Amino acid sequence: MAFPSTLLSPRIGSPSRGLPRRVSPLFKSLWGTGLAWLMLTIATVTVAPAQDTATAPGRAAASPFDEPATDDAAFEDAPDSEDGNDRVMEEDAAGDGDFDAEQGTPPPRVKPPRIKPLPIDMKVDRTIAIPPAPPIHRGREIAQTMHYTGAPWLVRESRQREEDCRMMLEALGVQPGQKVSDMGAGNGFYTLELARMVGPEGLVYAVDIQPQMLRMLSRRAAEEGLHNIRLILGSPIDPRLPAGEIDLVLCVDVYHEFSHPEAMLARIRESLAADGRLALVEFRGEDAAVPIKPLHKMTKAQVRGELEPAGFGVVREFDRLPWQHLMFFGSQAGGR
Repeated sequence: MAFPSTLLSPRIGSPSRGLPRRVSPLFKSLWGTGLAWLMLTIATVTVAPAQDTATAPGRAAASPFDEPATDDAAFEDAPDSEDGNDRVMEEDAAGDGDFDAEQGTPPPRVKPPRIKPLPIDMKVDRTIAIPPAPPIHRGREIAQTMHYTGAPWLVRESRQREEDCRMMLEALGVQPGQKVSDMGAGNGFYTLELARMVGPEGLVYAVDIQPQMLRMLSRRAAEEGLHNIRLILGSPIDPRLPAGEIDLVLCVDVYHEFSHPEAMLARIRESLAADGRLALVEFRGEDAAVPIKPLHKMTKAQVRGELEPAGFGVVREFDRLPWQHLMFFGSQAGGR
């Protein structure tokens, strides 16, 4: 659309020069119409009824930016203060805690109960000197103890398939109410199962020389709700077991890591009950197909050659495990 050139002239409405002396008929018509509209608006505002500009009950004062009017009841029902919000939350907490879509208030957050780890007996007698560890024992190189950072390997998913842990546990013959010890318990792979097997009337002594391992076990046992476990920090020469009370001491892939085997065997023997047993589980050194480093394997001859001089005699052997020997020993004085 083309505009008349007179409407686009910079002379029209110029603040410095005022209105032009010569204007077109069209401009006169528009100027008159605008002036009349302005005067009508002023008159309307001046004589408007007072109730039109008053604030209606329950509503905010009108403004040029108001949204379209909504139902007044929505404003009356909704809480309009922090106290109101608190009241809604209190009412919801007193109810079933379900989410109220109308109020838009989520249920109160309930913190799960804090699980208290089992206590650990850390009272190792530090005044007792520990002699230097021999690198060789009866012709066998002693393996280094697995560090606690390797704990995930103990609970690897493939362990049951590789070692048939369930079969080994069944072969132990553990009875409810017995006192057993998981020597070198680590993070508790076998400790928790033994605790279930002896039941609430029995007791499991979980011994390890690394407090970090025991802390992992403590949390796991608490989470499982197993409280018939006594966690003991041992030393390289003393597992700190009660004398003459233990029905079974279980050593799974741990004896070959004893830095002081003679001292440990002497203390274990003292801890056994009259008919107590020591069960050794070691990877078969005679079997090259077992994919374990030779340093962490033992032959039956090696096991006998080390335990018999320490006062133990073979009571029974179990040879059905996929990779390991399971040998039971009794004290020579009480064996049969």
